[in-house]
Amino acid sequence: MNILYLALQAQAANAGAGSQWSFWIMMILIFAVMYFFMILPQRKQQKALDQFRKELKKGDKVVTAGGIYGTVDEISERTILIKVDGDTKLRVDKQSIQKDYSAQQ
Repeated sequence: MNILYLALQAQAANAGAGSQWSFWIMMILIFAVMYFFMILPQRKQQKALDQFRKELKKGDKVVTAGGIYGTVDEISERTILIKVDGDTKLRVDKQSIQKDYSAQQ
């Protein structure tokens, strides 16, 4: 009876060590999936948006984060002057420019 009890204890101890390894492997796999399906695409999108903002030029039609449509009239290092309607112009931060809509019209 004592031998059976010792064998069951040894088996339980080995199972506990194995489950700990499987836990860490599962956590690493979850992080890898999150990285490849969530973080990496977001980084690519952010780089493309930064490149778009660097390549802005006068006459480009843009949309701001607030939903304002306009045409780029003047570009400085941090701000952009956009012509909204007629003679109305707005100076906005360059980071608020979200997309180019000149190809959509």
